[in-house]
Amino acid sequence: MTTLFTNPLPIPVLGFCAYSGTGKTTLLKQLIPLLNQRGLRLAVIKHAHHNFDVDIPGKDSFEMRKAGAKQVLVASNMRWALMTEDPLDDDPQLQHLLRQIEVDKVDIVLVEGFKKLALPKIELHRAAHNKPLIHIHDDNIVAIACCDETTVPASLTRLDLNNVAQIADFVQHYQQNWQATVINLPVDASKAAKIDDTANNKNGISVSQGVAAVLAQITPTNHPEVVDLIDIDNHVLAQDIISEINVPQQTNSAMDGYAFAFNSIANAPLKVVAEVLAGHHYPNILQDGEAVRIMTGATVPQGADTIQAIELANEQNQKLILLETDKIIKGQHVRLAGEDIAQGQVALAAGTRLGAAELGLMASLGFHRLPVFKRPIVAVFSTGDEVSQPGDQLKANCIYDANRYTILSMAKKLGCQVIDLGIIDDNEQTLTNTLIDAGTKANIVISSGGVSVGNADYIKMALANVGNTHFWRINMRPGRPLAVGNINQSLFFGLPGNPVAVMVAFLQFVQPAIRKMAGEANWLPQFIPAIASQPLRSKTGRTEFLRGIYTLGPDGKIHVSTTGAQGSGMLSSMVNANCLIVIGDDHDTIPAGGPVFIQPFADLL
Repeated sequence: MTTLFTNPLPIPVLGFCAYSGTGKTTLLKQLIPLLNQRGLRLAVIKHAHHNFDVDIPGKDSFEMRKAGAKQVLVASNMRWALMTEDPLDDDPQLQHLLRQIEVDKVDIVLVEGFKKLALPKIELHRAAHNKPLIHIHDDNIVAIACCDETTVPASLTRLDLNNVAQIADFVQHYQQNWQATVINLPVDASKAAKIDDTANNKNGISVSQGVAAVLAQITPTNHPEVVDLIDIDNHVLAQDIISEINVPQQTNSAMDGYAFAFNSIANAPLKVVAEVLAGHHYPNILQDGEAVRIMTGATVPQGADTIQAIELANEQNQKLILLETDKIIKGQHVRLAGEDIAQGQVALAAGTRLGAAELGLMASLGFHRLPVFKRPIVAVFSTGDEVSQPGDQLKANCIYDANRYTILSMAKKLGCQVIDLGIIDDNEQTLTNTLIDAGTKANIVISSGGVSVGNADYIKMALANVGNTHFWRINMRPGRPLAVGNINQSLFFGLPGNPVAVMVAFLQFVQPAIRKMAGEANWLPQFIPAIASQPLRSKTGRTEFLRGIYTLGPDGKIHVSTTGAQGSGMLSSMVNANCLIVIGDDHDTIPAGGPVFIQPFADLL
């Protein structure tokens, strides 16, 4: 099974993977000078499975690092080297390591190890070792360098493991022909063409064009207020919040155990001189050969720099024996003062929506009131003589009003103040008066139903009386008709009448408008890549939104299937779904096993 990997660099990354003893390092030692002769500038990242040191004991740089410096950079007129102490419980992240590469000085990065990552790799194989081929379980193998006895499928390039020049040819060709992956999102307002009103009436507009046009009408709020922390959930920050303290405030222990100086390990057994509980401290400087019993969160005494877990130590009569000393790393299990947030650092930026984690962070910094933007006010009503109020007796040929409740719920979850205007009769004057009244009370007015192009509905006549409204055909399914305009200073949305279409249209068009108005200037819709578990059909020129259920597959990737029938009136499909499957307007079908994007419901539904 491979783990997802995304190359963060504008240059190619090519891995070399094999079982131990196959000769990866031997090959690279021969390959690197040959590629250098051909003019390729190389960077190499090697994964080590054990502790290592590139410095020399006794040198100044070694002693500074051992004294506690997290990073030491040594430089001369010939080279420079940055050494970082970064103890991890798991393997280092290749993406993080790649970001340390100076890409303006390198043409390609060769990676030895990290064979479980889904990065392009050359597999090395020797049949005499009787090891299975890696490519059978890894679709990211681009070539196999092997001996004559190895069988290679026709779909993969076969290289001679003993022909370094041939392997160099492959690497050079790979570097010259590599192109950075361009991710085209199914909806991207930043790339949308301007709406042509002449062509609009005939051909409709794309979802991206519609979103861009909506956002162009939004002016973010500039009305801040100071609100108590207890009442601030789901507001948006109006200014940067600067931490007035270090978090953690003092250097403390990450677990129950024993604190001591790393250099004291050789002086075992250590003398346990005190116990330090959370909220307390040891007042003296810990001496060489001494240790303290320490609890999680307790302040690490002066003179101590390392913690050993309590289960990896034996204490009897205040004498401490440390176990597995060869695995102890200086600084382990020590949380440094300010390592989470340093005093004077921006803890949260303006435009951040405040949820549970953000509120907890603000409380941990001592803030009890914060400057936030005022919540947008949203007024909602439904129209149509066929719509009945839930709780009333359902009349013949009528339906209960579901749309108003879904809209009100989604608006509330976006932190809006809502005004429920109920069901408005199909009467031009009544609707006109309702729109005028709503426009004086709300920042955004939303109706559902009566916006289909060509229909002679009362809502259209009422809108003509009070504002400037565009009726668009959006090339999407569900939710083709959409009305967007202004009533005085308020923004108006006329959403479709079908219940699923209402929810989809709200997610795609109303949500970004509310977020921008509320002060979330940098918010973007979330699109997550997934694998289609079944064939999916759409139509070129139309963006398709299917109700889907995504799960994590045994391959570690997200797989998604539809909920079944996709009628735009089937609200049960939204209940059963946990995402929308989004097929862009440049696709007509997605085969089973093909890539697709999903929008999870987690934020609003």
